Amino acid sequence: MSPDLAPVISAGTRWLLTAFPPAPGAFSQALAEAQARQAVSLAAALRHPTPLDAQLLHLLGPGGSAGLDWLTGADHGGDADADWRTWVDETVVSWAACLLAAPALAVDAHHLVDRGQVGEVTRLTHPGDHEHDAAPLLRHPDLLEPVAALHRAPLLDLLANENAALG
Repeated sequence: MSPDLAPVISAGTRWLLTAFPPAPGAFSQALAEAQARQAVSLAAALRHPTPLDAQLLHLLGPGGSAGLDWLTGADHGGDADADWRTWVDETVVSWAACLLAAPALAVDAHHLVDRGQVGEVTRLTHPGDHEHDAAPLLRHPDLLEPVAALHRAPLLDLLANENAALG
């Protein structure tokens, strides 16, 4: 995966953890962050699969979090450190929400991406009780639905078309 995607992955992860906070405690926060980062990394690799895609993203910009913030009712008027929000890619976050809500979908997505690109995604694809306990909001399909529904159809089309091409 292109290192050019690092700001998008970082911002997407931060947005998900801000919108769907983990359970209290350092262990829960670390597990929730690992899950969110794995989901955003996999979604970013699917959305921007080539170095040229990543360079175009930097040239054109990812769009920011305004639409997602409005959708979830987030008010960040007092956020003094809001520059990171400009790096949020709405489609990547929506796809990550889809992957978090449906581990089987994450498994299918991971099969399409070179495993070396996104690294280990076991916390995403095979979550256990610890993962669910650490991130109950981040793993709740009903809570994720408004964000996941934004761009689910293109993700499902991509997975169906790629799986058909492989099969």
